[in-house]
Amino acid sequence: MPRIDLYRNIHMGQRERLFTLAVELGAADIQQPHWAEHMTERCLAMTQELREHADHEDRYIHPLLRERAPEAADALDAEHVRLDAALAALDDRARRLPKTPAESLREAQHGLYRAVNELISAYLAHLHAEETVAMPALWHACSDAELGGVFGAFKASCTLEQGLADLRGMLPSLPSADRAAIVRATLAVGPDEEAGRTLAALSTTLNPRQRGRLYEDLEAAEAWAALEGEGRRA
Repeated sequence: MPRIDLYRNIHMGQRERLFTLAVELGAADIQQPHWAEHMTERCLAMTQELREHADHEDRYIHPLLRERAPEAADALDAEHVRLDAALAALDDRARRLPKTPAESLREAQHGLYRAVNELISAYLAHLHAEETVAMPALWHACSDAELGGVFGAFKASCTLEQGLADLRGMLPSLPSADRAAIVRATLAVGPDEEAGRTLAALSTTLNPRQRGRLYEDLEAAEAWAALEGEGRRA
């Protein structure tokens, strides 16, 4: 039976959003009004998300890792140094973009694009270290009950909306079976009368094909579609 993985699903969502940001920035039309402000907001939102994610790991995962597998914790500390520098460099470039003279915007756009990709390079290495060094070390040193306790403590610290936002961020990136299992488990712990609203809230980041497959996997496509419609009208 697969063991609890504290990193996999959230990391898949982060990879997708990072790659999407790079493509969006590279193809952005600098002739469009307010595009520089928009891209600055997109970049700063991304770095904020990554820092908040790191804070959550530092609070809920890394104390256990430090206690049970200090060598793995040291490896992650080294990754954080490079990652922090890339985050700071991207923030600096993003904040300067709206102040750039029009004749220099094209070069500034490409400079910011390179900074995003530098961050992606650093962050992919960080994710790889967590997935191939930290998580195996935790599997070796910890029971499923202990790993479940870490995951449960994190979930308990989140509001309902924060939990739904986290799920919306990862669901589009997951295989359909994993997506359905997560949604099914989420709906099972809530009141039946809220199922439609919850499903609607979770489905907002899915494309039509993904949403249709989710309903099929829940084995109640028509019923769930009706519930979702009620949730959207409420």
